[in-house]
Amino acid sequence: MALISKKKLHYHIREPLREYLRHYDRETPLPVSYRDLRQIGGSFPLFDRKGHDTLWETVFYEPQALRELSTGLTQVYARLKTGSDLSFTEHLLADRIDYCRFGNSNPFRVRVVNLLNDNHDYFYVKQADASRVYGLELEHLLSPNRLSYLVHGDTLVEEHIAGIPGDDFIRTRLPQQHFNQVRIAKEFVKFNERCFARLLGDMRSYNYVIVVTPDFEDDQYRVRAIDFDQQSYEGRKTMYLPQYFKDNLPVIEMCSRFLKPEAIRQYQTEERVLMMRRVRRGRSRLKALMDCMRHDELAPAAKVDQLKAELNQHHRTTAFTRCDSMGDLVRQNLMLMLGPAQDH
Repeated sequence: MALISKKKLHYHIREPLREYLRHYDRETPLPVSYRDLRQIGGSFPLFDRKGHDTLWETVFYEPQALRELSTGLTQVYARLKTGSDLSFTEHLLADRIDYCRFGNSNPFRVRVVNLLNDNHDYFYVKQADASRVYGLELEHLLSPNRLSYLVHGDTLVEEHIAGIPGDDFIRTRLPQQHFNQVRIAKEFVKFNERCFARLLGDMRSYNYVIVVTPDFEDDQYRVRAIDFDQQSYEGRKTMYLPQYFKDNLPVIEMCSRFLKPEAIRQYQTEERVLMMRRVRRGRSRLKALMDCMRHDELAPAAKVDQLKAELNQHHRTTAFTRCDSMGDLVRQNLMLMLGPAQDH
């Protein structure tokens, strides 16, 4: 089973990556920063509907600070959703701010309410970290999912990704078996393939969601990553394969029951072909991102050397030997995994 490092190192965004973000409209001035939200007056634990501790705390601020934050946060939400159009912020209210001390990013989660219809949405404010930004951008370019996020200085703002948390799905829905298990198994195989191809690590069950879409005969499913802190950071190859995490074992067992080896190979090939098509559509943008990533420091040298050796062994090649950085390893892994696929 995969064992993750206790604490990931923080890597600042360097100028080449920041220039990339400016070019592709990912960087913009924001009225509220992560540091502003850290001026907390107090907090209390947030429990779910069944009374379980969510590991989040609802925080509160001094009245004047709260008014200023609420105005600024609705503007941040507007920029995230509509770019420069702030005209509808008058009927938006940031009515709750939650904080999580668990994990690497220590995010704030902001709930925004539309006062016209009481509908609400969420977004996250985190410390900007180069690994996380590369992870978000690779997800946007190589997965079937488009992502909205913004960066300003040391602040990262991410949209909320809706879905059933993987750990909740495994704990409450998997035992009921009231769903198309073959389709879930197929999507997990494809998710596993995507993560390994672009070296996205730490896909434990609480770091992805299951998105359910009703279809005319049966539901469709998609597995989506929601945490990108561990983009090409760990040295162990198994860290980039969700199948090796202990809490994903029930899903792996389901895949073994419902999918024959030849079906698994088929779905892996399908996903590689789809990724290759996305690479071709966004070739220039991906090249610009890889040029930044290859010259960036994203992990200790010992982890780079370990992953280099393990990928050489996995692919039965020496192609990774000449790689000097995690960005080099991601690029080489994509070339090896996607290059042979034929686009029919």
